[in-house]
Amino acid sequence: MSKWESGRGYPNIDSLKELAKYFTVSVDELLSPNEIITAAEEEKQELIGKYTSLLCNVLDVFTALLLFIPVFGNGSDNRSVSLFVLTDTPLWIKIVYAVIIGLTVLNGICGLIISRFDKPLWSKHRFITGNALSVIACLLFIITRQPYAGVFCFAILLIKGWLLFRRK
Repeated sequence: MSKWESGRGYPNIDSLKELAKYFTVSVDELLSPNEIITAAEEEKQELIGKYTSLLCNVLDVFTALLLFIPVFGNGSDNRSVSLFVLTDTPLWIKIVYAVIIGLTVLNGICGLIISRFDKPLWSKHRFITGNALSVIACLLFIITRQPYAGVFCFAILLIKGWLLFRRK
C-alpha cells in the first residue's frame, strides 16, 4: 500500500481484488483506467520474467544429459560415446568437461531453488552465470573438436537467447 500511495508502484491484481472486497467497491473504483492497465502490464512483465528465469534454469539442469548421451567423438573409429566411456581424450580434458557440465547443472539447480524465494537480483545473477557457463561450454566443445556436444550447448544457448529476446 505504501508504494501505491507514494507513486512507486501498484499492488498486484490479487491484492486489488482483496482490497475491493474489503472496502466493498469494485476494482475500477480503486483505480483509474490507466492505473489498471499499468498494474496489469507490470504484473505481466513480472510473470514473464519469472517464467523465463525458470525455463533457463531448467535448460541449465538439462545440460546434465551431456554426461549420459553419446555425443562425444571417440577417436578414429568415428563412434559417438557418452562422456563416461570416452577413451581417446586426455583425462584432464574429460575432467574439464565434467566440471563445466557440473557447474552449469549446479547453477540451474541453485536458480530453481532461488526462484522460490522471489529475489529478482539473485535470479538475475543466476541467469547471467548460466549464460556465461553455456557460452564457455559451447566454446570448449567446439575448440576441442566435439561438434555434437558443441551443437547441443549452442542449441541451449540459442533457446536462452530467444527467451531473453521474447521477454523484452
